[in-house]
Amino acid sequence: MPHLENVVLCRESQVSILQSLFGERRHFSFPSIFIYGHTASGKTYVTQTLLKTLELPHVFVNCVECFTLRLLLEQILNKLNHLSSSEDGCSTDITCETFNDFVRLFKQVTTAENLKDQTVYIVLDKAEYLRDMEANLLPGFLRLQELADRNVTVLFLSEIVWEKFRPNTGCFEPFVLYFPDYSIGNLQKILSHDHPPEYSADFYAAYINILLGVFYTVCRDLKELRHLAVLNFPKYCEPVVKGEASERDTRKLWRNIEPHLKKAMQTVYLREISSSQWEKLQKDDTDPGQLKGLSAHTHVELPYYSKFILIAAYLASYNPARTDKRFFLKCSGIRRKSMFLFCFLQTSNHLLGPKPFPLDRLLAILYSIVDSRVAPTANIFSQITSLVTLQLLTLVGHDDQLDGPKYKCTVSLDFIRAIAR
Repeated sequence: MPHLENVVLCRESQVSILQSLFGERRHFSFPSIFIYGHTASGKTYVTQTLLKTLELPHVFVNCVECFTLRLLLEQILNKLNHLSSSEDGCSTDITCETFNDFVRLFKQVTTAENLKDQTVYIVLDKAEYLRDMEANLLPGFLRLQELADRNVTVLFLSEIVWEKFRPNTGCFEPFVLYFPDYSIGNLQKILSHDHPPEYSADFYAAYINILLGVFYTVCRDLKELRHLAVLNFPKYCEPVVKGEASERDTRKLWRNIEPHLKKAMQTVYLREISSSQWEKLQKDDTDPGQLKGLSAHTHVELPYYSKFILIAAYLASYNPARTDKRFFLKCSGIRRKSMFLFCFLQTSNHLLGPKPFPLDRLLAILYSIVDSRVAPTANIFSQITSLVTLQLLTLVGHDDQLDGPKYKCTVSLDFIRAIAR
């Protein structure tokens, strides 16, 4: 389908699989489909676009908004009732408190003339929240086609794997479909597709190439990268607007945008400023820390050891692991000053962004910068967890047998200086 390929980029294989599973409008489809992948991997967008383009009757429900069983079931039934009564123009609200009532009412709603001869699709976004509800809810949705004896398919959209869902008592196994992360080539193609009409596609593609070269190592979230691209593009094309450079003068354009991308690196994911604040910052050419109301973190009072943990995390994020011995180990040997300066003049670690580091390295640096002896107690580990909750640290790894969790420090140097005082 050419129109669908132009709308959904870099997800051709997933779209083809879903179209094969859906089949013809009157055919029975797979009872349940489990779609998983990381944030901003296109799960929701592809599913919604495919169902709307094919004009299939569907209901889309977000499990974060419907946080109780009654809210979830009533939302599904009322949306289905609206679909079935759209021709008449009148519909009444349905109340439902148990899953048994849901199955009974679902049979009644789907007997409408425009629903009984075709597959009805129920899409549950953020499906991981179903695990916190009643134990019979997930197995019931997986077997809804069998229980209701209707042509219905339930799609689960989640960021975690199916193995985390499977009940100990067993259940009907859904068809599992994985959405991998976008590669740098995919991101380049998708972001370049959003180029403003007043500029050429090649000019905007060159800008996206520069943006990904700076941010790809620390941020692969398509939504965040798209936000950064929109915010920084006016500054990138400023020399072209003023007549100081042409669209092909990439060197001059890079020199103009480099310091502003360095500022934007300090606020990746945090969204510490709004778009209007960022435009004011760009116009005034001020430092991000000088903008009033920029960061709520500057008003956070941290415990004693949390300050040292955050300082240790910053040092671990912006210094290579090979320098730990020279910086934090006493009597590690005398090195010539010229060699010391050469290592730091090679590249700007702040421009490259924070690097992930293991928990063992964080604790080793912490022990070396704190004067008193610190025991690795539950209090220390709970403070690390609190810093992750406050988004001062980001957890980028997971526990397994081969490697422990890895973290990144998300605060700026100005914040570290403030808590060091």
